[in-house]
Amino acid sequence: MIATTANAPASTDAPPHYTAEEKRRRIFAIVAASSGNLVEWFDFYVYAFGAIYFAPAFFPKSDPTAQLLNTAGVFAAGFLMRPIGGWLFGRIADRRGRRTAMLASVVLMCLGSLMIAAVPTYASIGAWAPALLLVARLLQGLSVGGEYGTAATYMSEVALRGMRGFLSSFQYVTLIGGQLLAVLVIVLLQQVLDDAELKAWGWRIPFVVGAIAAVMALLLRRTLHETSTDQSRANREAGTIRGVLRHHRAAFLTVIGYTAGGSLIFYTFTTYMQKYLVNSAGMSVKTASNVMTVCLFIFMCLQPAFGALSDRIGRRNNMLLFGGLGMLATVPIFTALQGVDSPVAAGALILLALAIVSFYTSVSGIVKSELFPPEVRAMGVGFAYAIANALFGGTAEYVALGLKSLGHESLFYWYVTVMMAIAFLVSLRIPRVPSYLRHEH
Repeated sequence: MIATTANAPASTDAPPHYTAEEKRRRIFAIVAASSGNLVEWFDFYVYAFGAIYFAPAFFPKSDPTAQLLNTAGVFAAGFLMRPIGGWLFGRIADRRGRRTAMLASVVLMCLGSLMIAAVPTYASIGAWAPALLLVARLLQGLSVGGEYGTAATYMSEVALRGMRGFLSSFQYVTLIGGQLLAVLVIVLLQQVLDDAELKAWGWRIPFVVGAIAAVMALLLRRTLHETSTDQSRANREAGTIRGVLRHHRAAFLTVIGYTAGGSLIFYTFTTYMQKYLVNSAGMSVKTASNVMTVCLFIFMCLQPAFGALSDRIGRRNNMLLFGGLGMLATVPIFTALQGVDSPVAAGALILLALAIVSFYTSVSGIVKSELFPPEVRAMGVGFAYAIANALFGGTAEYVALGLKSLGHESLFYWYVTVMMAIAFLVSLRIPRVPSYLRHEH
């Protein structure tokens, strides 16, 4: 077991001394936890990137925007399961251990991917097809809802003091890596299959790959050491919503506040952006996929740098820069993208947005984990994140496409801007030195 509670100096003091063996073990734990996280998010995001091809198989309407609205609705439904997943797996992680919760979430994701890979189309079984697709997405939403909080908690607890921001940033390295792999698989399939083959059966291949990868992640996660202690798991209020709201209500509301804006802008400039480039900027599907592949790769590489920055300037300053810059830049970036005719120029604008988002994503897990004590950490992080993520992140595509269909696409830009302003104001509540860090590592 990797101990996480001991008498230690405050976070502003010099980092404690770690033996070479302890450093190796903790870094390996980060890698092992991250690899499972990558598989989880690959399985979840491949749905968004493949929707252009399988939408007609489940929602046979002549209007492409209507088909994307239906698939986006199912995507959002998966997010609605996240609060349940955040509660369920947060309780398991705080009462039974982080390792147990992470193993269970991978198994559930594997089941959801297998269902999508095997479900018949609307032409074969009628309305049962979109119904089964919805069930599979609900299972995946439950899994991802539990994955975020437990992975963020685990990685923050094993990270080396003095490098907590840098090491914890690898949660989003693998999260974005899952998105990137999903895009790469779609791009690869576009090279070897034509559009007719992709729409007929090729779209199923990524879900099969995801299910197989989940099994591999399960085996790897079995090697993880537990970070919670017997004392924290035995606490009467461990893993309970009551324990969070009774003693840590302010922290809970703070996490909801800045996760709302963070999730919204993250999904706006990652999953929705591919559709925006096609439907609003007039790019071809293949060109948009290529642009997003490059952007996501650079975005992924930015995370450790921004995480290391937070170790120097503080998590609070990272969050304030995120909210402030996001508030000022969102409308200009979207306006410029709408009229751009060069893939290079579009990529540069998207990268500017993603650099701003990196102030948030690089410290997303650690800044939330630092607000809660061990006995309610996974519940506090996972449940609060899942609520805000379901309400704002999961509906990003649906709101954007809905406003576009009504002829008011620009209202979405201002919606994101307002949420960035809220994220900035809420970030002012983040303490400069979280008190719980004074008793850990």
